[in-house]
Amino acid sequence: MNTVTRFIPFDSSDIVEMCLQDTALNKEQQARFLSLFALLKRQFGLEALDSLAQIKQAYRLRDPDSDLLLPQIERRNHSHENFESRLVALLNRANFDEVSQEAIQESLGDSSIFKVHLNVDFNQYEEVLLYKRGMSVRRETLSTLFGLRKQTVEFINFDRVLIYIRMHAQEGSQPKVLLRLFQNVPRADLEMLFPETQVGLRTIDKLMIGVPAVISGAVVLSTKMGATLFLLGSMLAFYLGMRQEPVVLDKTALLAIGAGFGALGGYVWKQFTNFKNRKLKFTQALTSNLYFKLLDNNAGVFYRITDNAMEEELKEALLAFYFLQQKPTAVSAKQLDTEIQTWFAQQWHCKLDFEVDDALNKLARLKLATQHANANWQALDLSQAVDTLKNKLKDF
Repeated sequence: MNTVTRFIPFDSSDIVEMCLQDTALNKEQQARFLSLFALLKRQFGLEALDSLAQIKQAYRLRDPDSDLLLPQIERRNHSHENFESRLVALLNRANFDEVSQEAIQESLGDSSIFKVHLNVDFNQYEEVLLYKRGMSVRRETLSTLFGLRKQTVEFINFDRVLIYIRMHAQEGSQPKVLLRLFQNVPRADLEMLFPETQVGLRTIDKLMIGVPAVISGAVVLSTKMGATLFLLGSMLAFYLGMRQEPVVLDKTALLAIGAGFGALGGYVWKQFTNFKNRKLKFTQALTSNLYFKLLDNNAGVFYRITDNAMEEELKEALLAFYFLQQKPTAVSAKQLDTEIQTWFAQQWHCKLDFEVDDALNKLARLKLATQHANANWQALDLSQAVDTLKNKLKDF
């Protein structure tokens, strides 16, 4: 499976140092490049604050954690489509990709790495969307046969997963939307991210409970219940006319019957306890696992994703400008894309799908690069770029 994604897995400050380490810029040019980085960071940071305020406003009527009173007033631009479009745009800027419904269903049918059978009732949700960022192939060693055997499994891991769940609308109110952000989620275990997931038992778990239960049940019937079954059988035969001699229910017989039923009750209770304890063990393991994977809930998700989006936009713009400004003549977007991706692969052993069109559009919007009539691109020199950004930031 292709695990190349558009996410750039380096911090923006490291990208700057990576560029300076691999450049022929003199000290004065390096200082200007650092100034450009600081100005770009401020520019995208201010834009991120505006985006954050807008999406929080669009979400507040759908936030299940909100403790604010809602007066009966007319509200503008609070449609669900407005909120969802803002969320999708934010996730796109943060380089998250949607997981298709087919892929979700496929993952639910995959063998779980977590070794727990989970049941998800999708009928309780109005809409379910999943977004992922960062994907890699990982290996993990699992214990089987009560720890006697070690098995190495290979699986697809999603570095970040956002789950969006729109609940059914209650009468007179907006439908609530649940947002959860997780880290390091195996593709085969996406079902564990859903709320109110029911923990079930796999076939092997049922056999581990059922086979000993049948064997011990047979032992109980043949030993503890032997006298009881004999007395009850004799009584039944007498009442059906199959036995002439009546059964005497004296104190000894009653004690034998009571002891037999007591043993049977104890056996049933023990099997029920074994079943509940095994499910509890899986539930506790699931809860513990999710505790370390959960990053944010509901409105808190926006702060992290907005910061991610700012970082991705900053890195894309910085890389596109750095490679463009080194060219004496204009180059095509395809040439630039190939050069940046090759640089990452050869110099930093990282394969990614660089969003060159998005990066160039940002440079054009900020007036740091222009597109010629032949569709080739050329960046301003460093001094002009720094001055241009300084003038633009005066407007904020």
